[in-house]
Amino acid sequence: MASSLDNNKDLIKAVSNEVKQQFTGEGSGHDWWHIYRVWQMSRHLSKHYPKADSFTIELAALTHDMADHKLMDHPEEGEKEIENLLKKHDLSSATVDKVLHIVQNISFKGAKVEEKMGSLEGKIVQDADRLDAIGAIGVARTFAYGGSKHHELYNPEIPVEQHDNFEKYKRSTAPTINHFYEKLLLLKDRMNTEAAHSIARERHAFMEQFLERFYEEWEGRK
Repeated sequence: MASSLDNNKDLIKAVSNEVKQQFTGEGSGHDWWHIYRVWQMSRHLSKHYPKADSFTIELAALTHDMADHKLMDHPEEGEKEIENLLKKHDLSSATVDKVLHIVQNISFKGAKVEEKMGSLEGKIVQDADRLDAIGAIGVARTFAYGGSKHHELYNPEIPVEQHDNFEKYKRSTAPTINHFYEKLLLLKDRMNTEAAHSIARERHAFMEQFLERFYEEWEGRK
């Protein structure tokens, strides 16, 4: 007779295969490999917090972009898709609700917008997702996303804005470089766990070095 642990592993594998099929080839930096990295980083971070429910963490990491406002006009449709996917595998309503809470609250919604992640599991997945938004990969993903939305690379005449509500943040068409100041450089100090914060410090330093070099090249000094 298979153990619950074996059953969980089989279910995680099945969900990962379905998510991989859906997101392979996505071009805005939210592809399968982003999800894979968040999944693996979530697993890594969760080892520091043995009281966290690793099963919920893995499910949320795998499905976190299925209802991302950056990828769809109606995130609630993505949430329903997640619900259907998990219930198809006979998961309890309690587990589905835990995953949906994480998915609904994982995204950054503006520099001055209050965050509402309530569970330790959610905080771990959120940290993993944010770690993938900074550092070398974060730089690459930021420009991939900006290009997919036809945003300018940089325009020194357009000021940085610290958004105070989600709608303004969501509608922003600011140049990609502005996004570093409107989100990415803020993430180091918004990590929920010390395990993530220790990783974020180095990735944050890399972004600062990148921006320094960017401005030097922009002005023709390098």
